[in-house]
Amino acid sequence: MRGLGIVFIAMAILAGPRAAAETAKNNYNAYCVQCHGLRGNGMGLNTDEMSVQPRDHSDAKSMSGRSDKELFKVIKEGGLAISKSVLMPAWKDVLSDDEINDLVGFLRDVCKCTHGN
Repeated sequence: MRGLGIVFIAMAILAGPRAAAETAKNNYNAYCVQCHGLRGNGMGLNTDEMSVQPRDHSDAKSMSGRSDKELFKVIKEGGLAISKSVLMPAWKDVLSDDEINDLVGFLRDVCKCTHGN
């Protein structure tokens, strides 16, 4: 039985990056698509009621201008933390730092871009 536990641990380690990406996608779908849209283009269901258009996460040029640190901060602390919209909520009570880091990586996949300075 003890050997089986080692097998499960090894499987978890090997699946780590893939599992993190899947969790990030699930978190994005649960918490972000209402405003940022299913494609990350800022065209979510809530946008008709919003005074500020949500960021288009699929816009490589715009997203390249944001550092990973800045994306982490806005997800964790909300829009006001980086002098952006009050409509962007803080997710620090919902998502762990690891989940936020994974979400930043997911955003880089959505925009097909790297971080800015």
